[in-house]
Amino acid sequence: MDALRRRLVPERDGERSTSIPELADADPDLCAIALALPDGSVRSSVDGDVPFSIQSAVKPFLFALALADTDGAALDRVGIEPTGEAFDAIKLESGTGRPPNPMVNAGAILTCALVDGDDPDERTARIIGGLSAFAGRPLEVDDGVAHSEHLLGDRNHALAHLMRDEGTLTITADEAVAVYARACAVLVDAESLAVMGATLALGGVNPATGQRVVSSRIARDVVAVMATCGVYDGSGRWMRGVGVPAKSSVSGAIVLSAPGTLGAAIVSPPLDERGTSVRGRIGAEALSADLGLHVFG
Repeated sequence: MDALRRRLVPERDGERSTSIPELADADPDLCAIALALPDGSVRSSVDGDVPFSIQSAVKPFLFALALADTDGAALDRVGIEPTGEAFDAIKLESGTGRPPNPMVNAGAILTCALVDGDDPDERTARIIGGLSAFAGRPLEVDDGVAHSEHLLGDRNHALAHLMRDEGTLTITADEAVAVYARACAVLVDAESLAVMGATLALGGVNPATGQRVVSSRIARDVVAVMATCGVYDGSGRWMRGVGVPAKSSVSGAIVLSAPGTLGAAIVSPPLDERGTSVRGRIGAEALSADLGLHVFG
C-alpha cells in the first residue's frame, strides 16, 4: 500500500471540490489506500486512518439500506439505468418521475427517504447505525459539513422539490435534503471505507465483525448498480480500465467492491472534470492490474 501511494503522490493534476467550504479546504496532499480482506484483516498505507466526510461514496450503502427496509420495493421507486450525465443533473425518468438510479443525487435523496423512520431524526439514526454496521465501528456526523451541505445544496433542494411535485417523494423536500446532507457528512477513513466496500463484495457480511448487514441478494444488486452507474458519466470508461465496481465521491474518496474478493478505498481530494479523484483513478487502475481484480480479466 505504501509503495502504491508513493507512485501516486507525485501526481498533481485535479482540483478540490468547491461545493462547500469544508471540501474546498481539504488537504490536497492527503493520499491513502486501504484493502479489507475476507479474513477480516485490513492493510493500509500512510494516512489510512485520517478522517474525511464520506460524501457520495455513501450512496451504495443508502441504496442497500433502502432495499433492506422496503423488502426490495425501493426498486419500484428508483431506476437503475446509467444516465451519461452529471451526478447533480436536474433530470428524472420520463413518464415515471423516478430518479434514474440511486448513485446520482436525486436517487440518493430518495433512498434516504425510504429508510425506516417516522421523522428525519429517526431516519438519520437508522442510516448512521446501518453505515456503522457496514464499517464495523461506530461512525458519527460532522455537523459543520452537514450544515454546509444542507444550506448550500440548492440543486439538491431543486431535485427534491421536483420529485415531490411528481409524487415520487412523499416527505417534504427540506426533510429529505436534511437527511441526505447528514448522510454525506458521516466521517470515515480509508480503512473503514474499505471494510464497507468489502461487506458488499462479500455478500453483505462484514468480514471484520462477521455480522450480516444486508442479504446476499441486496449486496449483489448494489454492486451491480455500482458497476454501471457508480462513476456517473465515466462509468463505462471506469469498468473498461479498472474493471471493479466502485463509487466515487467529491471528497476524493473512491470505494471499490471486487465481488467475492475484497473491498478497497482510495482517497485523495483533487478531482478531475467528472468529479473523480485523479490519484484515486490512477491508483485503482494500478491496484486492479497488480492484484488481477478486473472482473472481465
